[in-house]
Amino acid sequence: MASVTLSLPAITTSSLSRQSLGSLSKPKPELRPKPRPGPTPFPSHTLYKTPLRPLTHSPRNLRVTSQLRQPIISPDDHWGLWTALFTTGAFGLWSEKTKIGGMVSAALVSTLVGLAASNVGIIPHEAGAYSIVLEFLLPLAIPLLLFRADLRSVASSTGTLLLVFLLGSVASMVGTLVAFLMVPMRSLGQDNWKIAAALMGSYIGGSVNYVAISEALGVSPSVLAAGVAADNVICALYFMVLFAFASKIPPEASPDDVSMKMESQIERKLPVLETATALATSFVICKASAYLTSLFGIQGGILPVITALVVILATLLPTYFAYLAPSGDTLALVLMQVFFAVLGASGSIWNVMITAPSIFVFALVQVTVHLAVVLGLGKLFHFDLKLLLLASNANIGGPTTAGGMATAKGWHSLVVPAILAGIFGVSIATFLGIGFGIIVLKHL
Repeated sequence: MASVTLSLPAITTSSLSRQSLGSLSKPKPELRPKPRPGPTPFPSHTLYKTPLRPLTHSPRNLRVTSQLRQPIISPDDHWGLWTALFTTGAFGLWSEKTKIGGMVSAALVSTLVGLAASNVGIIPHEAGAYSIVLEFLLPLAIPLLLFRADLRSVASSTGTLLLVFLLGSVASMVGTLVAFLMVPMRSLGQDNWKIAAALMGSYIGGSVNYVAISEALGVSPSVLAAGVAADNVICALYFMVLFAFASKIPPEASPDDVSMKMESQIERKLPVLETATALATSFVICKASAYLTSLFGIQGGILPVITALVVILATLLPTYFAYLAPSGDTLALVLMQVFFAVLGASGSIWNVMITAPSIFVFALVQVTVHLAVVLGLGKLFHFDLKLLLLASNANIGGPTTAGGMATAKGWHSLVVPAILAGIFGVSIATFLGIGFGIIVLKHL
């Protein structure tokens, strides 16, 4: 082909007629298809249109190959992906009406469904929609979730359960230290102490704290995703163990008035004004937190600032935030279910097995030591086993799983205290995780 293109300029086309050009091409018939004299629609199309358009008409066998390498719902299918996320969240909420779903809570069901959907190739592990959830919907959900975080009310309402919860928080710190000494995860480099701190925060508060600590300490995306997958499996196994311990504890005779009042507030029809005000208040808190983070150059993102600000406001203005709390609970519940679906979808079991299997072993040792310390100290101080199991559930799973366990077991008087204890854990876990990681784990 190169010889053809080089020989053509040597011919002076202005001095040759159409017949002479034809006679020159007769001795070499094999060259006739190459120059393609005369205008055709296709060259003008490729010259004046974007070169990407012809690529959309690629051969069918190439298109089939590319689809086999992609999940059924591609990252660019925004409507399909958002449909999958909200459907997964709604399924998690519906599952709480079943026996198994009521045991493990809607949060864990949505997380496990998202994890399964991404690992079998239905939805992707990474997508722009996930970034939107983590960057906007999650920060928006935190104030809505913490409208009840009046520290004075938590201290007076939870009673002994709060003390046991603090014992469980210390047990999570001890478990993290022991696990880090036994399984230091050296293969992760500088991410080893960071992911350890993030998991510790998760086992004091919840998944929100895991993401906040990981963002603050700068955990690499692959390690963060591996930690999510390991944490999901560990939590599923752990809740089964907790319910096994609780199998011989009978339910209470009748629901307590406080829990019935809480349930009626959540299930009643929410006024539009309260709901809109709660959402607007959450936006204001997020905007103020972003402004303060930028103004003072606070490292680690806005999630810790949002948490601190809403706890302060809920404590200083308890009447206003208590008025908005029922609407905030409902909005936060929906947003958090989408977050749990994204959290599960981001975790790759294959990534755990290949990239960081040590994270799974670390988390297993971590929660095992936690449970041993909680049960050991609880027996030493003669705490009720029911309180120990609920407090441990609030530590490992968060307020939603603790409330779900209390409801499923019929411990109606402990539903509200368990939720409040879990909310208190979410309020403090981010700061404990960051501090413990920087002060202790980083230097081991």
